[in-house]
Amino acid sequence: MDEGVAVLAQQHAELAALIDGLDDEGWARPSRCEGWTVADVVLHLSQTDEMALASAEHRLGEYSARATEGLGPIGDVDDLADAMVAKERGRPGPEVGERWREGAARVRAALQAGDPHDRVDWVAGKLSLRTLATTRLAEAWIHSGDVAFASGGTWSATDRLGPIARLAWRTLPYAFSRAGEELHGPVAFELTVPGGPALSFSGDEPAATTVRGPARDLCLVAARRLEPSDTELEAEGPDAERVLALVRTYA
Repeated sequence: MDEGVAVLAQQHAELAALIDGLDDEGWARPSRCEGWTVADVVLHLSQTDEMALASAEHRLGEYSARATEGLGPIGDVDDLADAMVAKERGRPGPEVGERWREGAARVRAALQAGDPHDRVDWVAGKLSLRTLATTRLAEAWIHSGDVAFASGGTWSATDRLGPIARLAWRTLPYAFSRAGEELHGPVAFELTVPGGPALSFSGDEPAATTVRGPARDLCLVAARRLEPSDTELEAEGPDAERVLALVRTYA
């Protein structure tokens, strides 16, 4: 698990640099997440890191019951995230930032100490502790971009795109199932990274559908931050259009 936690730590460090020294105005700026300020984004990351820690410690049910108390009926995961942020919104930015730093450190420690093959509960069902670490990387990466958007800061992380793109590829069957659809055959990703080696993800069988293009574009599409039509991605095969519509780094 050392490598996965190390990459997650790098992403946490990038986000920490983006929020270090923010004044009240900076914390209150609108982020790339519609309706959320920078403080809201960091609060959401705190909440989901705390949720991941509970998962790693096999107490997710207890955590979820406490965290959602008083929220009433919830439609889906996105509605739950909005409701949880609204429940705790309004705390000073530096307090929100410190809570995130402490929670991020605790979840990294738990991931490092655990067996990477241990199966734990998560939003989309059971997954390995190793995969949980990748979901945390994916979420920290995309929300770092949301914060950078608000402040005009830089956000690269091109060396961290591989695990995120692989997660998007691996969860395609689940994404199709969740939409009530079925893949016509295996899917392959052939992706490029500026200044880095090409990324290729495929199964044992020949791919029926192949997606090619920049890994960054693919990860942004999977995170619902970019429309496929606004990217350099190209897809061919029977599921070409639906793969780009449904791909997601499921948390």
